Amino acid sequence: MDLTMLAMIGSGIVVGIGASFTGLGGGFLIVPLLLYLGFSSQKAVGTSFLAILVISVSALVAHNKLANVDYKYGLLLGIGGILGAQIGARLVEHVSTENFKKIFAVVLVGLAAYLFLKK
Repeated sequence: MDLTMLAMIGSGIVVGIGASFTGLGGGFLIVPLLLYLGFSSQKAVGTSFLAILVISVSALVAHNKLANVDYKYGLLLGIGGILGAQIGARLVEHVSTENFKKIFAVVLVGLAAYLFLKK
């Protein structure tokens, strides 16, 4: 296994932790909605992932038709993401909904600032 493959799996772990902890990946819209509707942070994230699964399958089909899918790297990220998702799901269990909202907001503002300022 070469360094690029290991980097992809490592990135997948980090992404999996972040995604599983915050629900990002479409969850940046779904999670706040569910929190607004009164869901606990843990239930909002879990429910968001079910929605994201359905959305992701549809998006994969559409992107595949457009030849926009790199299966090798997608699968490598996914392998790392499996481990990261398990860690993230357990981490979020130890965070109150109040603190989760603050962490989630900081993550979103940080991502927005990065994307806004990136050249």
